[in-house]
Amino acid sequence: MTTDTVEQELIALLDDWGRAIVSDDPDRIAAFMDDDWVIVSWTGVTTRDDFLAVVRSGVLGHTRMEGVGQRRVRVHGDVAYLTVRTLSTAQYGGRDIDADEWTTDVFVRSPGDGRWRCTLTHITPVGP
Repeated sequence: MTTDTVEQELIALLDDWGRAIVSDDPDRIAAFMDDDWVIVSWTGVTTRDDFLAVVRSGVLGHTRMEGVGQRRVRVHGDVAYLTVRTLSTAQYGGRDIDADEWTTDVFVRSPGDGRWRCTLTHITPVGP
């Protein structure tokens, strides 16, 4: 596979994951995550199980998850880093939260099935 082909595959995967998050289906979301996945945000570190439990409970949902602008993709063997500016709308505890963030996702290709799974998501709010 060429570098361009792998990059396009990863960009499509990231877009598919965004659609899964908007679906609010925890099983569909989990299919993109490694068991050790965490998200790092202004609130600290949240584990995969904790994130999916909040989605499953209905306390957290999303109606928008959209990468805007050019995606930065770097592949180092079986590890890939994708950075993109993301606009999202979440519902948390009954209120809408609009976010404009820089998001970096780290994907690792599984040696067993060759699938890419996210191991880390790091979000940084866009400054004023």
